[in-house]
Amino acid sequence: MQEKNTTQERLQQIDRQMARLFCQRMELAASEARQSQQLPQQTPPALPEAGQWPGDEALLPYYKDYLEQLKALERQYQLQVLGRDRVAYQGVEGAFSHIALRRLFPRAKAVSYPTWAAVFEAVRTGEAAYGVLPFENSHAGDVSAVLDLCFAYQDVNVCQVYDLPVRQNLLALPGTKLAQIRRVVSHPQAIAQSQAFLDRLGLPADQCVNTALAAKQVAESGDMTLAAIASEETAQLYGLSVLAAGINSDGDNTTRFIVITKQPPQAGDRFSLLFTVDHKAGMLARVIQAIGEAGFNMECIKSRPMPGVPFEYYFYVELEGQPDRQASKALLAALRKVCNTLRVLGVYTK
Repeated sequence: MQEKNTTQERLQQIDRQMARLFCQRMELAASEARQSQQLPQQTPPALPEAGQWPGDEALLPYYKDYLEQLKALERQYQLQVLGRDRVAYQGVEGAFSHIALRRLFPRAKAVSYPTWAAVFEAVRTGEAAYGVLPFENSHAGDVSAVLDLCFAYQDVNVCQVYDLPVRQNLLALPGTKLAQIRRVVSHPQAIAQSQAFLDRLGLPADQCVNTALAAKQVAESGDMTLAAIASEETAQLYGLSVLAAGINSDGDNTTRFIVITKQPPQAGDRFSLLFTVDHKAGMLARVIQAIGEAGFNMECIKSRPMPGVPFEYYFYVELEGQPDRQASKALLAALRKVCNTLRVLGVYTK
């Protein structure tokens, strides 16, 4: 018993020491943000050099995870200190955009806007420091309207990407049995993703603006024959029960979200470009050739119609690499000779 008490006392003593060091670290981070009046550039965790680790080597990966979580908390505190903890999203609480926002900015003030364009406008005007928007879905493809807004808002940048696995569930009022359900309501994409399940049960589905509003409709209806397709988080938010989990037929269904901000792009291991070229034979091939010759892996390329210019297009590419390195600067210089317009849209780490 004495040994157990001694161990607990030592752990409590270490906890008190860590609390003091935590406060010192956070105050230094806050001071750095106050002095520059902007978020300092993010740097990788400072791990001990080879042979300098003071304990069991098996603990090193745990320490790395601890530092990464600590730096994330530091970032959130800096946002609060700078008054930049308002983050915009489209939709209502419980929607997948709101879920992604909460995972990226767990302590931020989440602000809802009616449209994706309104989210961009809030970031452009400084009403919100960041915006979280869906960019691509592994099942349904691009969210083209958001890409068009990235092209239109020249002073808004992408600073982060986040992949959110989408798991659809059948939700109903507490106490409801699956056999009681006669009708389902949800967003069209959620319905399409769950169509095989609905067909097996012979359930008709009505469309709703988004999954969270569908859940809210069920919660407020008092109708035990009505169900919604939405996330488990949404079920908890509106006091619903999960009748069937994971009903979407695509088990790898993932939505990629982007985080937009007015701050210039910073460090990362990926960068994305928006560009236009003359509508002539071989011009796009010259761009792709320049990227390949410079040794960059192009992870994706997309084309979209140019606003107001029939049958001409702008292009989006995502490259592996760091844009502040000399090779990247040389590539951008080469591309400017080929492209009519060229813009670094975002810099981020996957």
